[in-house]
Amino acid sequence: MGLLHTARRSALAAALTVGAVLSGMSAPAAAATPGSVISVTAQPDGWHGMSGGSVIDYWMTGSDGAPRRASGALFLPEGTPPPDGWPILAYDHGSSGLGPGCGGMSQPERAPFPAMQGRQDQLLRRLVSQGFAVVAPDYLGLGRFDTGPHPYLELRTEATATIDLVQAARAAHPELSSTWAVFGASQGGQAALGTAQLQATYAPDLDFRGTIAVDPESDVEKVLPLAGPVIPAVSDAAGPMSFFVSILAGVRAARPDVRVDRYLTPLGRAVLDEVGGLCLDRIIERVAGLGIGQLLARPLSAEPIRAAYNDYLTVPVRGYDAPILLLVNATDTVVPSPLHAALIAQFAANDVDSETVLGTGQHTQMSPAMWTAVESFLARIRATPAQR
Repeated sequence: MGLLHTARRSALAAALTVGAVLSGMSAPAAAATPGSVISVTAQPDGWHGMSGGSVIDYWMTGSDGAPRRASGALFLPEGTPPPDGWPILAYDHGSSGLGPGCGGMSQPERAPFPAMQGRQDQLLRRLVSQGFAVVAPDYLGLGRFDTGPHPYLELRTEATATIDLVQAARAAHPELSSTWAVFGASQGGQAALGTAQLQATYAPDLDFRGTIAVDPESDVEKVLPLAGPVIPAVSDAAGPMSFFVSILAGVRAARPDVRVDRYLTPLGRAVLDEVGGLCLDRIIERVAGLGIGQLLARPLSAEPIRAAYNDYLTVPVRGYDAPILLLVNATDTVVPSPLHAALIAQFAANDVDSETVLGTGQHTQMSPAMWTAVESFLARIRATPAQR
């Protein structure tokens, strides 16, 4: 049955791919509906260290609400699907840059950090082994299509990239269930929380079961107002600076009405122009030795940019309709632990159905206790029949 199932899905993938090639690898304008398939391309055994993988090109909702081309990966478990179909687990990846190919899902060979990609592939294999079909979006601008700089940490497009890929995967593979959940780490943790909050209104036809977020970015909007021209350069700050310029480049791409360039020095504008097509490793190289004050001509506490980035990246602290498993490292220095603590406190204050497991590892490091909680969380999802 496993070989027959593999043959059937390979044939379906081939048919969809041929159709896309005949139409110039893009759907006609009338079919550019978010969640619809552009093409599906089966990948050889060993891709991301697995078999049964494929690249899905699809339509998603962009920053301006219009359809945009996007790409992602799909991994199917081996064997025969359960009667209700394979449940879906969407995987949202961490920070990887701003340019095409940086996402690493549809084009793992272009990922900026090979060692990190290897650890991520191990995680994907572990999730597939739990009996889930895993979909993994590149996010807008980070995949196979050059749609401009990735709107880094824009919560809504991270969420639409994820939900629209779930819809596209189900359209391409009828053996997939309507039951699904989302798992994300770092930027992906923020994306997962945004996905969980948006799905109730964006895709109410699906059976959403919950969210796992590992060391999610949160509450950065509360720190950004401190940034201004008087902030000096700090040694060994290329990592934080790369995230800072990525946020500004993302807001500039997603919100042209804000006119971000008015807040930048000539150097700041040049840096944002340069990093807009780069992956994270090259962004870190470009900002090495630079300080916030060198890039800003006006403080980020001014309007309208403050309102724009609040809307752009704030993690919701209410409005969830499914449980959340929050995995956080108290010793995290990439997303400082006080930001994690603030998110946990806000969830508690708003009676969000959430469970927190604390660790003492590095950023996004998973302890045995965290994995036990993940496996229990996923087992509960698999044990409950799909709601058609």
